Amino acid sequence: MSIHIKTESELASMRLAGKKLAEVMRALEKEIRPGVSTLQLDQLAEKLILERGGRPAFKGYGGGKNPFPASICASINNEIVHGIPSGEKILQAGDVFKVDMGLEIEGFCSDMARTFAVGQISPEAQKLIETTQQAFWQGIKRLKAGKMLSDYSKVAEKTVIKEGFSVVRNLVGHGIGRDLHEDPQVPNFFEKNFRDVQLQAGMTLALEPMVNAGDFKTVLGKDGWVFETADGSLSAHYENTILITKNGVEILTQ
Repeated sequence: MSIHIKTESELASMRLAGKKLAEVMRALEKEIRPGVSTLQLDQLAEKLILERGGRPAFKGYGGGKNPFPASICASINNEIVHGIPSGEKILQAGDVFKVDMGLEIEGFCSDMARTFAVGQISPEAQKLIETTQQAFWQGIKRLKAGKMLSDYSKVAEKTVIKEGFSVVRNLVGHGIGRDLHEDPQVPNFFEKNFRDVQLQAGMTLALEPMVNAGDFKTVLGKDGWVFETADGSLSAHYENTILITKNGVEILTQ
């Protein structure tokens, strides 16, 4: 495992990438409503990222025969992550809609995700969205240099289970920097066999609880990208790029 501790000049680029991405997410949120297609939102996000001097970090990701074709992941209801935007996918009132996106600028990446209510949603769906956010915020409370990565994982999982939901187990958070995905992997649940890591100041991580209303099991869609809940239940996602400091955590995508 090779974990890159960022220098001050690298962190300046990471902060810039985080700030620009958060601006794009805020602008996108204003356009999320019934009747809008996920392709329209993808095209807007790409335009906003380029206007800010960035590059969409997701577009073309994975290379090979099936690279990711869009600038955002747009996942609806039982889709957990990596939904491909489409002109046929029209948001409807009551949908639980996830946007996950990345931006690269000055050679460094940021990554964030939010779950939005489209119009009026059910109380259960609202609770799911709020619990997913809480898993992140409760999970980072104790983090600082010298703590263990599992301090996050344990609290995030406990927060979710307490509300009767389940944490997706085959998708995890990650280190981030020059590459969108770097070491270490960061599970949102605790497992004894997982390789724990002591945190150091200058580590940058993308922490991202993915939470299902039903069972944690997932299935991969026919397009080879989208993950869905195996039981058809709703799913929510919340992610920020963070910096570990001596005294705590700095959120770079706020």
